[in-house]
Amino acid sequence: MRLDEFLTRVRDRGEFHGDDEAEQVTTAVLWVIASRIPPEDAAGLARELPAPLDDALRLERGRPETFGRAEFLRRVAQQTGARPRTAEWDAGAVLSTLAEAVPRERVEHLMARLPADCADLFGGPAPH
Repeated sequence: MRLDEFLTRVRDRGEFHGDDEAEQVTTAVLWVIASRIPPEDAAGLARELPAPLDDALRLERGRPETFGRAEFLRRVAQQTGARPRTAEWDAGAVLSTLAEAVPRERVEHLMARLPADCADLFGGPAPH
């Protein structure tokens, strides 16, 4: 998926004011994902995304951290300056678009690395 397509979908789902806001939120969500998954998984996901979105996944962060949904959303909120409830909406806009933009196997692998209770943010039921 091209950058403009990705950002349009995020913008529409998140009801953002423009592509700049959609890109800022997308970058924030991807940055938090990159701190939660192994670097090789982040690099694989980055290869599926258009530039410059892939950059948020390529930052070297060392070992992946373990945290749940509440901390995931807190970190998204911290990155975007939003409230936690808004961060949930933002993360859903990004992750549901991500689920359409990358191969299903990559999405399932990512979902397996994130807290199980984050599956709904991808816009569908958790894979079995």
